[in-house]
Amino acid sequence: MFLTISTTGSPDRPATDLGFLLHKHPDKAQSFSTTCGRAHVFYPEADADRCTVALLLEVDTVALVKRGRGKGRGGAPDAALAQYVNDRPYAASSLLSVALGNVFSSALRGVCAARPAIPGLPRPLRVEVPALPARGGAALVHRLFEPLGWTVTADPVPLDTTFPEWGDSRYVRLVLESDTLTLAEALRHLYVLLPVLDDAKHYWVSPDDVDKLLRVGEGWLPGHPEHRLITSRYLTRRWSLTRQALERLELVRLAESDDSDVQEIDNAVAEETETEEKPTPLAVQRRDAVLAALREAGAARVLDLGCGQGQLVQALLRDPAYTEIVGLDVSMRALTIASRRLKLDRMGERQAARVKLLQGSLAYTDRRLKGYDAAVLSEVIEHVDLPRLPALEYAVFGAARPRTVVVTTPNVEYNVRWESLPAGHVRHGDHRFEWTRDEFRAWAAKVAERHGYTVEFRPVGPDDPEVGPPTQMAVFHTGTTGTGSTRTTGTTRAGTKKEAKAA
Repeated sequence: MFLTISTTGSPDRPATDLGFLLHKHPDKAQSFSTTCGRAHVFYPEADADRCTVALLLEVDTVALVKRGRGKGRGGAPDAALAQYVNDRPYAASSLLSVALGNVFSSALRGVCAARPAIPGLPRPLRVEVPALPARGGAALVHRLFEPLGWTVTADPVPLDTTFPEWGDSRYVRLVLESDTLTLAEALRHLYVLLPVLDDAKHYWVSPDDVDKLLRVGEGWLPGHPEHRLITSRYLTRRWSLTRQALERLELVRLAESDDSDVQEIDNAVAEETETEEKPTPLAVQRRDAVLAALREAGAARVLDLGCGQGQLVQALLRDPAYTEIVGLDVSMRALTIASRRLKLDRMGERQAARVKLLQGSLAYTDRRLKGYDAAVLSEVIEHVDLPRLPALEYAVFGAARPRTVVVTTPNVEYNVRWESLPAGHVRHGDHRFEWTRDEFRAWAAKVAERHGYTVEFRPVGPDDPEVGPPTQMAVFHTGTTGTGSTRTTGTTRAGTKKEAKAA
């Protein structure tokens, strides 16, 4: 396997800076042992005007087989002959990706102790890979690299030049050029996308690869238009790992976005407006509605169940009326982002005593949640499989039993007003269901009756006379008797107010 990286210089930035960035001296040829063979690093040319580094990987296929690494996608054994007769010694794949990570590990991290200022500087780069397997063809190569700022040349390699009628192989000769990227960014792109284009790995993919993908993909993968395909292929289509990685990528994307510019994960569909004034995002309207309900209830100790990135927790902390705030989420990654958002490590002692972040699942009862004034389930229930919803109901309303429970969820009837949302689609791929107003009210009434609460309904967002509001909210209060009752505030389909009887 062979790969070269070239750069050109200027009077104040010589091309030989490449040697400092890679921690490999241009006057030396070096050899390194890897898990799949030996990697050689040398410089075919190195002067102030132009410098090229070459990585040559000699793959020991027999040793791979003996060590049990002669495996195909997902770790399935190849046919006996294919273990020894294959393209692995010649075509760029996960073997070359691993060698890049081992040999150029400091450059991949953007670290240069000798000249700490230069890793962050963009420079002219040219990357050449003479034989790259591309399952999906040259078009996929362009789709993967061009959004990252590369000019791409992907020339298909003929199966046999003697017989042109046989057509092209699945290999391309790849040339990437850019003037806007740093060397660290270029290496991270190659590290991830080489095995993605091959659509296979030489080792069994484990949960650690999710962390590795997010670490190397930081700054570019969450916003890539093909991030789902990249994630799926990099994790060899192991659905559980792919889903976990995609959820974490979405959290990262939202954490990096300002609340005023984007809506939350479950309402990320932009609404058209003909006015020049920028409308208040639905996420902000929903949060304000929840805060209003908590203030009306006189709550001081509040649970944010399914707190995600901690936006509501952050809003609650701004009000000294809330003396104890607990955010609970099943995802440790989400809690880590929430902790960074809240700056818990820099928070004063008195302020820090008011807030706790807990990891836990609402599918189980939790003693830590008992005794609070109020609990919030904001855009949570629609992410729960319907057969598991009764377990959540009991954990919150039966076991924890706060005096007030605020629940918000999308109104599926309003989806027809989102012009960019295809017909029949839910607002987010992780939604297990989205309810009509009647369905939500029937569910809420049964929960109230079963657990001794009263419930009232409020619209969140513009209340359309035909399809209702984009978000529907139910506010539960503990009743004085064992039978719950319901009431509705806001307009109904007929545009009048009405009392809804418990189902």
